[in-house]
Amino acid sequence: MQKLILSIVCCLVAVGVVAAQTLSPQVRGFVKVDAPVVALTHVRVIDGTGAAAREDQMVVISKGKIESVSDAASANVAKDAQVLDMHGYSVIPGLVGMHDHLVYPMGSGIFGEMAFSFPRLYLAGGVTTIRTTGALEPYTDIELKKQIDKGETPGPKIHVTGPYLEGAGSWALQMHQLNGPDDATKTVNYWLDEGVDNFKAYMFITPAELSAAVAAAHKRGAKVTGHLCSVGFREAAAIGIDDLEHGLLVDTEFFPWKKPGECPENLDYDFISKLDVQSGPLHDTILDLVQHHVAVTSTLPVFELFVPGRPTIQQRVLDALSPDAGAHCSRTKCAPAMRV
Repeated sequence: MQKLILSIVCCLVAVGVVAAQTLSPQVRGFVKVDAPVVALTHVRVIDGTGAAAREDQMVVISKGKIESVSDAASANVAKDAQVLDMHGYSVIPGLVGMHDHLVYPMGSGIFGEMAFSFPRLYLAGGVTTIRTTGALEPYTDIELKKQIDKGETPGPKIHVTGPYLEGAGSWALQMHQLNGPDDATKTVNYWLDEGVDNFKAYMFITPAELSAAVAAAHKRGAKVTGHLCSVGFREAAAIGIDDLEHGLLVDTEFFPWKKPGECPENLDYDFISKLDVQSGPLHDTILDLVQHHVAVTSTLPVFELFVPGRPTIQQRVLDALSPDAGAHCSRTKCAPAMRV
């Protein structure tokens, strides 16, 4: 059976960083190969395009970039290349995480920033680029991105999402609550100036605030996603939102008891799960999102944690966490308190 070694992906990323800059001792500990030219020989290549896997390949990386992929039997290896025999291994592109927070819910609407352990865990899983999809310590996220870009600390490339665009009535104490469309516009422009490159609307934002935020973001080339409740998916699509988080399970527009512009108190997920996908309101919503070119980030691994009978957390995962995070995860079995 072929072994899929995600550390190979991190190795390639590290090679790219080495070629571009001097690494701190902290980051250098994550570098397995430090050579200007590296040849991965006799490796199975899964290129991510949907094409069939290619057996017995040679991948040549020069100065941090993939220079060529060819059959190992007929390929020529440069004399200055460091050659790695990868029989029995598979290599894939680095994964792009579209909903990768740097915070962890601690209960009572409070979140802890995990700027040390989370970037390392993402890399360990082969994730080489992340979108933070909502920030509770945006300055921390921005400064962390700068450190990673400079080679001072290990972590994936970060697309920093601005602070949650949340409306009045939020359950999360650390979120600023917008007081109207003007505040939404001001917030978007301020954080674009500070260095974020995308935004996430949250549960209690009003339609008018969302419209103002989307308009301000789009004016400057930034995109807006949303984990919504007060605004339905089709309404958000008509406003011009670019992406929606967590899939249709959080779309409240199907509840007959929902009032316009309000997040309903009763979020009956069982009700939504029984809707017909092939016809009716749910089917029409899917078509509407496609027509408006609105992407959906499903976050299926998060929902998987709620399924009974899942394996217990592995000790090696706990070992990778900071002491406080590891202790909390042990107490809660790492179950998320709230999807954010």
